[in-house]
Amino acid sequence: MKVVSGGVCAAKGFKANGIHCGIRKNRTKRDLSLIVSEAPAAAAAVYTTNLVKGAPLLVTKKHLENGCARAIVCNSGNANTCNANGIEVAEATCEATAKVLGIDPDDVIVASTGVIGQPLDVTPIENGLPALAAGLTDDGSGFAAEGIMTTDTIMKEVAVEFTLSGKTCKIGGIAKGSGMIHPNLATMLVFITTDAAISPKMLQRALSTDVRDTFNMVSIDGDTSTNDMVTVLANGMAGNPVIDGDGEDFSVFMAALNSVTVSLCRLIAGDGEGATRLLECRVTGADSKATARTVAKSVICSSLLKAAMFGADANWGRVLCAIGYSGANVDVNKIDVAFSSAAGTIPVCKNGCGVDFSEETAKKILSEKEIEILVCLNSGIESSNAWGCDLTYDYVKINGDYRT
Repeated sequence: MKVVSGGVCAAKGFKANGIHCGIRKNRTKRDLSLIVSEAPAAAAAVYTTNLVKGAPLLVTKKHLENGCARAIVCNSGNANTCNANGIEVAEATCEATAKVLGIDPDDVIVASTGVIGQPLDVTPIENGLPALAAGLTDDGSGFAAEGIMTTDTIMKEVAVEFTLSGKTCKIGGIAKGSGMIHPNLATMLVFITTDAAISPKMLQRALSTDVRDTFNMVSIDGDTSTNDMVTVLANGMAGNPVIDGDGEDFSVFMAALNSVTVSLCRLIAGDGEGATRLLECRVTGADSKATARTVAKSVICSSLLKAAMFGADANWGRVLCAIGYSGANVDVNKIDVAFSSAAGTIPVCKNGCGVDFSEETAKKILSEKEIEILVCLNSGIESSNAWGCDLTYDYVKINGDYRT
């Protein structure tokens, strides 16, 4: 397996584009994106657990009941959530997309991201779609990635190449996510494409299994969004035998999918609103996978710990505190904690108690851009990782006037 370029256009038969259609006031910002498969594709998706769901999610869920899709259309700048005519607008977007592509509206996945509770005029979308479709190219992943960004500061795309039964396959994705991100899938917008041949049932199984240890382990600010969705299209153009059950090919596909999703998780966490550091909590020695996940999530979600990481303060007590209220069944007298980065590793807690360490060295380690919080529970063999970022002054500035 190797990393390749191309994002959502790395796989055979996929084209993408992104333009400014007029939803966002800033004309330099792309606000409408389109991803299209040349051939019918198996499709799978997971959605936010927030009871308040954006209209596009409800429409997409209906469209994917048959496990197939050909296109993904997404606007930024307006979430189309809590609007009386939200369903109508989402359906109209699908119909307009289908018209310019010559496909069935039910084969369109629709998504929106941006401000909640403001009416979305479908006119700019309908007017922009002909140019958007005309500009589709097999190197348009970057434009599509830009078109779904809101407060993101970096474009998020990744792709890998792998082999199934002797056939070269590719899988790639783009994502948006910077704030309003918290475990309880889905927690961002992620669009993944692959030319591997896999049945809708196994594709859904692969995605639903993967997200438990990837996108469901990312937290920026403790807020679960209303519009978030992760979706995968698989058009089978690589020519491998269709994966329709367990076996070596399914395991290889799962590994490839995971390599893409983990990379996107790290990009999302590192680009948290106002963030200066990517945090990764690595929990080992747990008695069960559930315990490991619970502990890792609790640590990465701790506002006090996130603030300490912003200040490069090795306040390990906040790690134990977060573990203590996590609800996980752990023996606090066995817990070891260390902080690690490119500058080195420093143990700060052994068997639930502090150990002598150099504050100067710790400061140097915690001043790096990427920080690992290493937690060993010394109670078993299970492990889990979670990703987040530090909590800075800029987070409040960004969200203090987000709507206005």
